[in-house]
Amino acid sequence: MARKNIFISHVHEDDDGLRKTKDLIKMKGFDVRDFSINSSKPNSAKAEDYIKYQILAPRIRQCSTLMVYITPKTKESHWVNWEIEYAQKLGIRIVGVWAHGHQGCDVPKELENYADAIVGWNSACLVKAINGENSFEGYSSPKVARYLCG
Repeated sequence: MARKNIFISHVHEDDDGLRKTKDLIKMKGFDVRDFSINSSKPNSAKAEDYIKYQILAPRIRQCSTLMVYITPKTKESHWVNWEIEYAQKLGIRIVGVWAHGHQGCDVPKELENYADAIVGWNSACLVKAINGENSFEGYSSPKVARYLCG
């Protein structure tokens, strides 16, 4: 079983979808170590710099992939955009995954700028993207070439 350290960037309202997405990846033989902060691993800190550099940054640095869980709420998240930009500065692979039923919604600005792949809620496509395939499914942007995962 392949072990990958993945930080899943998301908004907390989408925590339920994270569990389903992790299960989807596990069905393809991945042992996912989720370093993200969610309702089962909450963060009660208030100071923004402390949250960024003492809580989020160390977790992101431990990962080979930053996965962005894309829903309509993700686009405007200051935290999601910061996590993407931070991962990009470290050279960490950035993969967007459309939440089930949300393919084609607006993506966070930093994901548009730095994504290595954006794929649908499909285990085969997601595993390929995590493993290094640069594909863009259901997404067209003047900044990124569009490919279909097949």
